[in-house]
Amino acid sequence: MAYRITEECISCGACAPECPAGAITEGENIYEIDPEKCTDCGNCAEVCPVDACVPVEE
Repeated sequence: MAYRITEECISCGACAPECPAGAITEGENIYEIDPEKCTDCGNCAEVCPVDACVPVEE
């Protein structure tokens, strides 16, 4: 199960360097996670100051 970034994202960039798969990039308004690259490690969720990184609901 991959993670996604919600609209709560404040574009601080804390998550991107923590992603070992390089799945997080800066989008137009918020950061985005490529679900094809995401390995479900949870590193992004651990460092997000506003809890915007959440598991994708199936």
